[in-house]
Amino acid sequence: MTEKFRNKYRIPSARMRNWDYGSNAYYYVTICTGERKHYFGDIKDGKVILSGIGILADKFRLEIPNHIHNVKLDEHIIMPNHVHGIIIINQYKRICTIESRKINPEFLWQSRFYDHVIRDQKSLENIRAYI
Repeated sequence: MTEKFRNKYRIPSARMRNWDYGSNAYYYVTICTGERKHYFGDIKDGKVILSGIGILADKFRLEIPNHIHNVKLDEHIIMPNHVHGIIIINQYKRICTIESRKINPEFLWQSRFYDHVIRDQKSLENIRAYI
């Protein structure tokens, strides 16, 4: 039988099996907006110009350590339709959703997101350079 994610998707979880996601480690995460709509801003002259929702996404990311103990933030970037960062995301998505819908009631995320456990220094350095 095919494994389902949230009893809905017919694809297996992207999360690493047998990994304790509560453990002390770096996590590289990419979260996309629903239908990849440009809720967070636009690119002008090669730079991201954040919208009101993009400013909220950046603000709430920076507030993560105020809500989750023992979390250190690393590199991140808000793009027009996605966020890259080395973060913990559960409450981040929640607060962004609540506040963003006050600006645009249609705001939504994709149901799933990409995460990657960073297991060595070289991988961490490569991801920092990418971001």
